[in-house]
Amino acid sequence: MDETPLLEVRDLHKYYEDGYHAVRGVSYKIPSGMLVGLIGPNGCGKSTMMKCINRMHDPTSGEILIDGESVLDKGPAEVAKKVANVPAELRNSFGLTVYETVMMGRYPFLKNMWWETENDEGVVIDALKKFGVEHLQDRQMGALSSGEQQRVLIAKAYVQEPRLMLVDEPTSHLDMKYKLDVMEYLNAMVKKDMTILVAEHDISLMARYCDLCIIMRKGEIMGIGKPKEVITPELIERVYDVSASVGFDDDGELFVLPKRIRTGHNTL
Repeated sequence: MDETPLLEVRDLHKYYEDGYHAVRGVSYKIPSGMLVGLIGPNGCGKSTMMKCINRMHDPTSGEILIDGESVLDKGPAEVAKKVANVPAELRNSFGLTVYETVMMGRYPFLKNMWWETENDEGVVIDALKKFGVEHLQDRQMGALSSGEQQRVLIAKAYVQEPRLMLVDEPTSHLDMKYKLDVMEYLNAMVKKDMTILVAEHDISLMARYCDLCIIMRKGEIMGIGKPKEVITPELIERVYDVSASVGFDDDGELFVLPKRIRTGHNTL
């Protein structure tokens, strides 16, 4: 008998009020213990689908299951015990310190909304150490670099002890060092009983770190599988409308080199 997948999405559709069909009949299953890359151009439905999974958006139709249980009939606090969200960037820190921000990740477990337990404090301190930001715990979030902020946001999600972590464009504002730094942290985390779904534009980075890639275009899945098997020049052209070289470096790591916009598209 097959094991229950950690995440199962069944025929998911999402229409916005203006009639835009953002997600079109998406279905897939993901087991636990995997780092999954969600790849596709802007507007392909990546973020919308993730917001449906964590219940920030209500899907128009379809089903989303975590450990075999639907999330569509659960409240935000109940969903937060299984699904953690890491946004692409810090929009408003409200003057919170690093420690206070990470402690907010414990809110699904707090019995009294104003008082955390010694266990909560221990979990937060452990996460601050694990993600290398303990020395910043008294600093305000707004005073941190983009790389430091990203590590704090991942730590905040980590202390929720989720089964599924949704990470939206974690390296979009980072230099090369911090890109690798963030991906190394995420890669280490999935060795535990957790799956991480990462929406990201850097295909080469996803190919290096991810166990599985899901490629989307115009709200539909165009390909799903192991990066070295699913990422091909033909797929890149269909998804991005560009010609690209897909090769392997001396270490056997896949890389994608865009070359030109596909013939027939406007150029400057």
